[in-house]
Amino acid sequence: MPSRREFLKLGATFIGGLVIGGASGYALAPKQVVTQPTTQTSQIQTSTPAQTIRKLKAAWIYVGPVGDLGWSHAHDVGKRATEGAFPWLETDYAESIDESKCLGAIESFIRKGYKLIFTTSFDHMNPTYQAAEKYPDIIFFHCSGYKRRANMGTYFADLYQVYYINGIMAGALTKTGNLGYVAAHLIPEVIRHINAFTIGAMEVNPNIRVYVIELGSWVAPEKAEKAADTMVRKFDVDVLAFTEDTPQTVKYCQKLYEDEGKLVPVFGHYSPMYKFGKDVVVSGQVVRWEVIYKDIVAKVYAGLYTNKNLADVDYWYLLNSGAVDVGSTSYYDEFWVNDKFIPILKSKKVVDKITGVKMSALDLAKLRYSQMKDRNLTFDPFTGPLEGVWWSKNPGKVLGKTYNEGETVKVPRGARLGHDDLWSMGWFLKNVTVYAP
Repeated sequence: MPSRREFLKLGATFIGGLVIGGASGYALAPKQVVTQPTTQTSQIQTSTPAQTIRKLKAAWIYVGPVGDLGWSHAHDVGKRATEGAFPWLETDYAESIDESKCLGAIESFIRKGYKLIFTTSFDHMNPTYQAAEKYPDIIFFHCSGYKRRANMGTYFADLYQVYYINGIMAGALTKTGNLGYVAAHLIPEVIRHINAFTIGAMEVNPNIRVYVIELGSWVAPEKAEKAADTMVRKFDVDVLAFTEDTPQTVKYCQKLYEDEGKLVPVFGHYSPMYKFGKDVVVSGQVVRWEVIYKDIVAKVYAGLYTNKNLADVDYWYLLNSGAVDVGSTSYYDEFWVNDKFIPILKSKKVVDKITGVKMSALDLAKLRYSQMKDRNLTFDPFTGPLEGVWWSKNPGKVLGKTYNEGETVKVPRGARLGHDDLWSMGWFLKNVTVYAP
């Protein structure tokens, strides 16, 4: 975590560069995608006397409780890290705010004098946009959405590259060839992560099967445990991943191991979850939201972001930004893997589909990690050939071509999906089966 800045100074380390990004064919795609922080450093001085230093009041609105140990908890960790970095920043938050309560929570903060408001769930998109129209003097940033206007930008720290690396490990660990994924909601973000996980596993075994059960809720521990058990018992799944904002899937796997001696390796999600399943957690995904929050807050305070210039600002932070990583012991893991599983990952041999070089699954995962950490992005999982089926009931585009429900989607060899293709993903790879209990 960066150290505190001197009082009266703003370190512009967090002032990221804007680059052109995204492919054509997505009507609401941004013209500018912020992809990573800059390495250039400067300082912005202010002549305001210390005793009258101006404050910036920023509020966060969470869809779940901050103690959920998943999505909302990770956002709150990022908020607290950001608050600790800037003495002039005053923060507050509201938790467990669904779509119906979002506008009311926003207006409550506005009445209290908050000028910068972060809403942190896709469900918050429409009420945030409504508030941005109603309160043009307030600056809004919405996480995971696509609607923007002059006073409303968007941001996201995406995990698809991390899920892909987890998938390589899962493919090496499975004995049955059947993997399971407990999904909160099958929105484009989660579909993208499931596909990336599958692509990684297919690098080890092209005939891998990934079974998916949708919960219909972001926080649903009982449903998550039932879904995990269904896949283990019904489909002979022996490795699990998930998107649900509690560690219940991890706890289920640990209990299964302790009670029955049945080992079902699992990958932690969003927050460090190793402590809930030390015998079963292989690795996972961790998010450092403060990497984005510090960048945004610094720019707002410096006057670089205003209520007039956010219509084209969209943050799309990946592995090379430092906002996400592979691990499950702390938010600051860097390619952490449980020692218990390293011998298996080393013994499983795979062939790099790009170079044809034979190596261990662990070495392939490390290679891909280094390639995707490169600022020039020398590898991306969503590079053809890929084949699947359009799953969403709503039509959508892939590489400029429109698909409808049930139609076969093909990504040609060497073609790489762009920001818009990934952001609006509505199709599953042919190796994925969505099960409706």
